Amino acid sequence: MSVIVIEFITLDGIVSDPDGSGGTPGGGWAFRHGPETVAGDKFRLGGTLDDGVLLLGRTTWQAFSHIWPGRDDPFSTRMNTAPKLVASRTLTDTSAWANSRVADGPLADVVKREERDVIVIGSLSVVRALMTEDLVDEYRLLTFPTILGTGDRLFPANAPYTALDCLSAEQSGAAVLTRYGRATSGS
Repeated sequence: MSVIVIEFITLDGIVSDPDGSGGTPGGGWAFRHGPETVAGDKFRLGGTLDDGVLLLGRTTWQAFSHIWPGRDDPFSTRMNTAPKLVASRTLTDTSAWANSRVADGPLADVVKREERDVIVIGSLSVVRALMTEDLVDEYRLLTFPTILGTGDRLFPANAPYTALDCLSAEQSGAAVLTRYGRATSGS
């Protein structure tokens, strides 16, 4: 089992409001680069979605539950059929998006019990909770040529030292997809 974090991110490390739905002053930055940069399986999830489980925070799940069920392309079909766990203390009804349920118990315990790969998309509070417990195995970051200067950063200023290995890097439209995994070289 691996925990894979998926994020749209700016050059200066901001992950907040990539689609503009949060109404922030710089929001929508990811979608200003055209659909070819963000459409489809940009994060190379492929079979991981078929065999894994999505873990989403409540806000991300609610936004996705309005978007994905209405789509039927191959990637959307994978997103819609994948099992989904929602990290929430307040959400009770997950019927808006098939195969969703609220995670039962403390988040770290839920992840540690999971036998499938866990894919976290967006959901910064979930990602930070998993970082704190040293449970993230891989980061897949789609980095956009944008500098916002303000917003929520993926890696906060007080984050502990973490060594990672670069697993791959490739251009994707105007952005660059990078994959980083736990360091194996003793860094």
